[in-house]
Amino acid sequence: MNIQEIYKLAIEIGIKNDFRPKERIEKILKRQKEKYAKLSKEDKELFDTEKTTNPYLDSRIHFAGGNKAIKRVMAGIDIDTSELMMARYLSEHNPKKPIDLVIGHHPEGKALADLADVMHLQADVYAQYGVPINVAENLMRVRIGEVSRGVSASNHFKEVDAARLLGLNFMNVHTPADNLVAKFVEKKVLADKPEYVGDIIKSLLKIPEYREGELRGAGPRLFTGNEENRCGKIAFAEITGGTSGSSKMYEKLGQAGIGTIISMHQSEEFRKQAEEAHINVIIAGHISSDSIGMNLFLDELEKKGIEIVPCSGLIRVSRIKKEKSTKKQIA
Repeated sequence: MNIQEIYKLAIEIGIKNDFRPKERIEKILKRQKEKYAKLSKEDKELFDTEKTTNPYLDSRIHFAGGNKAIKRVMAGIDIDTSELMMARYLSEHNPKKPIDLVIGHHPEGKALADLADVMHLQADVYAQYGVPINVAENLMRVRIGEVSRGVSASNHFKEVDAARLLGLNFMNVHTPADNLVAKFVEKKVLADKPEYVGDIIKSLLKIPEYREGELRGAGPRLFTGNEENRCGKIAFAEITGGTSGSSKMYEKLGQAGIGTIISMHQSEEFRKQAEEAHINVIIAGHISSDSIGMNLFLDELEKKGIEIVPCSGLIRVSRIKKEKSTKKQIA
């Protein structure tokens, strides 16, 4: 596989595991194509055509130095200049097995500038949990504006420039990976049929990345509610969609009958709002959750014969190896 094929695979996997119906995503992309077609020649030059094919603008190829086959990937949660220098160092000290591509999870470059764009996804997810779409969209629109302004002052291309100067292929996979972990956790937790909030935590701790997160001091935690509370309806609405949504959404979720929310992380302001809405909130863990999503994607690369070198907090768990091990035991 080359970098373009890996990128295409990431987008396809993201769409396949999106909480939204595929038809909804196709409609969004179609609207962007129609918008582009109506622009003047001058405006087309400034239009980001990536919007017509990629519903996750927080995931991009940042630098591609050629079309060579990718055999060895260094992957991590946060990639900055130090990780890129590490990739160059590893390549120079093992020239027979160089790092062909660096993949980060969190956005850099244009992907960071466009982080707020993917947050529209959350309105559709909240609507699926019973919040009227007009309410969800209006609350999210305010929050999206906050996030967009918040990242506007960032030095977006610092790491991208470093990758270019070092001659390293560099990309990131954000929302597609978050979609993977959201679906994975939803399937696992619902299959265990938890009755009490504490049962959800026990279920999460059966997942290797969360178990390792616990050993590292950042495992699943109850931020609001009580482990002896009954779960009620469980929402997996705070795992994907860019970053934290609107703190005012908890009141609406409570009115929609949500009893427990599973989230990656939560600020103190959001915690207080959830507590006032009488919603149990379980924080599964940020880096461990990101690791699950990245691992599920990286497993697809491993299936293609690509070697994975984990870095930057990635708790690498290869489920491909487990499958092979199981087959050997059966044989």
